[in-house]
Amino acid sequence: MDLLEYQAKKLFRQVGIPILPSQTIKDPRQIKQLQIPYPVVLKSQVRAGGRGKAGGVKFVENTIDAIAAARNIFNLAILGEYPDVILAEARYDAHRELFLAIALDYQLKRPVLLGSSSGGMDVKLLLSNLQQVVIETEFSLFYARRLASRMNLSGNLLLSVSKIIEKMYSLFQSKDLALVEINPLGVNSQGQLMALDGKMTINDNALSRHPEIVTLSKSVTVEPNKQLRSPATSPSGRANNDDKNTSKIQCLDWQNPQGKIAILTNDVELAILGWDLISQAKKKPAFGIVFDYALQNDNEETQIFCGELKGILNQLQSFENIDTVLINFWLPEYSNKAIAKTIFDYYHSINHSEMPISLEDGTAKKDQNKDVISTAPELPLVKFVVRLLDEDIRYYQEEFKATGIYWTDNLEEVISKV
Repeated sequence: MDLLEYQAKKLFRQVGIPILPSQTIKDPRQIKQLQIPYPVVLKSQVRAGGRGKAGGVKFVENTIDAIAAARNIFNLAILGEYPDVILAEARYDAHRELFLAIALDYQLKRPVLLGSSSGGMDVKLLLSNLQQVVIETEFSLFYARRLASRMNLSGNLLLSVSKIIEKMYSLFQSKDLALVEINPLGVNSQGQLMALDGKMTINDNALSRHPEIVTLSKSVTVEPNKQLRSPATSPSGRANNDDKNTSKIQCLDWQNPQGKIAILTNDVELAILGWDLISQAKKKPAFGIVFDYALQNDNEETQIFCGELKGILNQLQSFENIDTVLINFWLPEYSNKAIAKTIFDYYHSINHSEMPISLEDGTAKKDQNKDVISTAPELPLVKFVVRLLDEDIRYYQEEFKATGIYWTDNLEEVISKV
């Protein structure tokens, strides 16, 4: 899971990495209540790189210019992602810019310190000066100083940069990160350091151990009885939590109108994990829906859950781009059969309506009660990849067998099939 810049900087502050005074803006009108003296820099909060070159970073000198710049940034998509938040930050006069990062090398199975004496947006210059130090044993300040030395730093700058690396490693280790990066690390004329930008990726398998990080991921709650709106047109509304019969259904803010894969889970972490794994496989998820519903050993609750699941599945037909639905539920085994039957029944309702069931080979089959021959489609309009945590997964594969449904209890199989 990747954190946005302002979220990463919250964690930087916790370990003592210096950051500038800043304020998040959710609406251009909030610029009038800005508590940071001008000049300021406004930065689009998206996960895509290259924000500066794309126009997502603006330097402004006054309120009028800031409001205009904020409106422009909110309406600017960077690699298909629109910001929900803008970070307003004090301007910093950097005399020099450095690059620092700590990444987990999966081949070496060890953390690697990375540093360049040339940070910022010039990637070619950064890479041409990139140095690395592999952490062979337990981390010590020695490794940080070795990297700083290889970056041709000396004197007080070597010592202060080493301290920053030490704090980054503390964060890397304590939060189970796969990556922590500062680019650029600004150095002013007095040699003082400032983390001007930050990037952070937490290991997906460690999310359950860090609820404080999971809460940093933004989600919006929607009313289950309202029609879902297309992610391409408008964001979802907020649920009425006063209604005792209203379950918590969430739509992730991460939405891609060009995506072809819908994600349905019962847990935010599972949704984020599915999104990241699909994206890493170079595919395009469209949006994620989370049923935040804690089932007890109660058949009535299971039926309510299945009813809302059917309602969401029905509404998916309004999204023309969707051709695959990933359903990843981690629920008590007693509820799995009812959930599986709901999915199976819905599948046949949209793909085999008013026609005889097709043969295994997809050929036509004559209806014994009608003097007609109908041909079912060889593949369904929408395919389902379903993961249920159940020891008897073969039961679902045999009992609810269909051309366009793939049943598994293995996450790797899910992503591969999607």
